[in-house]
Amino acid sequence: MKRDVPSLVKWAGGKKQLLEQFKSIFPKKIEKYFEPFVGGGSVAFHLLKNRPEIKNAYLSDINKELMTTYNVVKSNVEELIELLKDYKKKHNKEFYYEMRKKNTNELNPVQLAARFIYLNKTCFNGLYRVNSKGIFNVPMGSYKNPEICNEKDLREISKLLQKDDLICIPFHEAVKEAKKEDFIYFDPPYHPLKKDSFTTYTQDKFLEKEQEKLAEVFKELDKRGCNVMLSNNDTEFIKNLYKGYNIRFVKANRMINSDASKRGAINELVITNY
Repeated sequence: MKRDVPSLVKWAGGKKQLLEQFKSIFPKKIEKYFEPFVGGGSVAFHLLKNRPEIKNAYLSDINKELMTTYNVVKSNVEELIELLKDYKKKHNKEFYYEMRKKNTNELNPVQLAARFIYLNKTCFNGLYRVNSKGIFNVPMGSYKNPEICNEKDLREISKLLQKDDLICIPFHEAVKEAKKEDFIYFDPPYHPLKKDSFTTYTQDKFLEKEQEKLAEVFKELDKRGCNVMLSNNDTEFIKNLYKGYNIRFVKANRMINSDASKRGAINELVITNY
């Protein structure tokens, strides 16, 4: 089966499965693109690959390791590939936990990116999660042959990123320069369906207060004449925040749940001002 977009990392809430549903929702014209919660990058890769009219893309996230990885893929992909090939040869349980406990402050950017991708491809469910001290703490997954180094995808992503600005910055700062007709896609940590739902990937929480701030930014961008699109869970709180905007429903498969019986298709919201 031909893949429309290359894959960098697995990501909770990744949008690859929703791209077909999104195609009819994206603006007809995009010259400047902003994605402040870039995560696994599926939407960005799809647009950069299929919308040649995009002149500039600004991809950002507050996850420092993730954004370091993007920058290494952009500027030093061959060295990264060589290191990942080495990790693939060494992969076993002992090596996984040895890599997990490494002090990231002692690693250079290429080593940091290789560790990030390696742990992502071999940990349980591809789940990025850190504890209150910011330390990655996901156990090893039980994959027979994890895809630690996909050279083709890494090189393709490197080409797609050449005209992009990649920066570690909060969402409200990432869109300060957005102007009329620029396209912004927000894919924040979702408002939880239940109190114990997994909603955050870093030590920084993203709850009602943060969702309200995001809605304010959305409305400010709307006033500027930007085209804004946002994904979130189908909750009354979110629908109330964006009352008056276009709210669509898409079907998404949820794969991250400790109880496999609770994984499956659910409604998600896609909110636009156009």
